[in-house]
Amino acid sequence: MPIDPGSLSLLIGLGLIIVLLAVLFTFVPVMLWISALAAGVRIGIFELVGMRLRRVIPARVVNPLIKAVKAGLDLSTSKLEGHYLAGGNVDRVVNALIAAQRANIDLSFERAAAIDLAGRDVLEAVQMSVNPKVIETPFIAGVAMDGIEVKAKARITVRANIDRLVGGAGEDTVIARVGEGIVSTIGSANNHKKVLENPDMISQTVLSKGLDAGTAFEILSIDIADIDIGKNIGAELQTDQAEADKKIAQAKAEERRAMAVAKEQEMKAKVEEMRAKVVEAEAEVPMALSDALRKGHMGVMDYMNYQNVMADTDMRGSISKATGEDQDEKHD
Repeated sequence: MPIDPGSLSLLIGLGLIIVLLAVLFTFVPVMLWISALAAGVRIGIFELVGMRLRRVIPARVVNPLIKAVKAGLDLSTSKLEGHYLAGGNVDRVVNALIAAQRANIDLSFERAAAIDLAGRDVLEAVQMSVNPKVIETPFIAGVAMDGIEVKAKARITVRANIDRLVGGAGEDTVIARVGEGIVSTIGSANNHKKVLENPDMISQTVLSKGLDAGTAFEILSIDIADIDIGKNIGAELQTDQAEADKKIAQAKAEERRAMAVAKEQEMKAKVEEMRAKVVEAEAEVPMALSDALRKGHMGVMDYMNYQNVMADTDMRGSISKATGEDQDEKHD
């Protein structure tokens, strides 16, 4: 059955209209524009198209803007879009501004955007300004002057300082400074019992040092949550010192003994050397006697006298040796 040319043209026209509407609703956020108008936010349809062309998701800008207008904030589309293009979280910044307005905290959009771009959670900072946060330190050990170790755990109540959030130090710096103050306070105590009796002495001393300078927080209070006794560090140090002194003394005694042994060996070597020289000299005596007899420097009677002297000397040595042995037997 042939198709009427008029009907064919109508179908083609309807198809083109459907395609154009699909493209329009896909590229142009008409529903978002209607929602903005219904909320009293004046934003043009071409402005939304421009966001598409600038690779901005319109919902990420328009929805926070609707929220801000309903809360009574004076924000413009260009500010929110600029913050989005800079890589910020527009929704979080708007929520932080609304929370700050409700809490009567002076926070401008520029300050909130700077805090957000710095990588800090601006909404959490505003909430912390209203509801302070408690930071708990681990057990921090210090040694009193009497050598006793004291361990203390502190709870630090802090409030966010919005003016110093950009460039201010974080929680780790606060914990480190408080720990340093606790160690210093315990170390300056003459007796560990004073620290146990007055633990608030630690918190008062640490709090008076202004440890929140240069940080993103304001320290409201420092409370000692727990305190305990550790080791007797002084006694351990004395024991270690005594052990070290003992090892040094032993090393010096061993050195003296080795030197004495070396000296004894040296003396023995000298005695053996002298004995060898004596034996060598005694071996030359007969040769000298014979040479003297041969050359006439010594007579037969002289030689006989020499033999008598030697025999007498041997007899005296034997007698003294026998007498010494008898005396030893008597003593035994």
